[in-house]
Amino acid sequence: LPFFKNQPLMVIGGGDTAVEEASYLTKFGSVVYLVHRRDELRASKIMQKRAFDNKKLEIIWDTTFEDAIGDDFVTGARVQNVKSKEVKDIPVAGIFYAIGHTPNTQMFEGQLDLDEIGYIKVKAGTQETNIEGVFAAGDVHDHKYRQAVTAAGTGCAAALEAERWLAEQNI
Repeated sequence: LPFFKNQPLMVIGGGDTAVEEASYLTKFGSVVYLVHRRDELRASKIMQKRAFDNKKLEIIWDTTFEDAIGDDFVTGARVQNVKSKEVKDIPVAGIFYAIGHTPNTQMFEGQLDLDEIGYIKVKAGTQETNIEGVFAAGDVHDHKYRQAVTAAGTGCAAALEAERWLAEQNI
């Protein structure tokens, strides 16, 4: 992220993903604003402590992101306080969204076992679902990392398992 070196940055969200992203970005940015619509973080206690202890991370409470400012490049963010309704512009060079991620698995409801959030459940150590011959990979089952590299890895594992299953079925 050399493009953002010593530039003010903004992360939108209040959960573990947002706090982790904001903490990481403090290695590059001059300051990282964490904009959260509530008056407390949803992140785990350890992640909250990490955020509160980081001198380059500034939390903007009770605030929502309204718009990006800039023509060819981001030069700022317009935010609004949800309590006072005050709108203000904050100069930033980059804006990162880390708000609720809901997996796109509604089409599988009633067919595949889903957890309470909607992620597809897989058998431990495999990509197998509750239906024989059906495998899950990527962001539809990974509620922790949600990264391209982990999606690719589980995709590869699912493909290998599917290939093995097809061979066992003589298909």
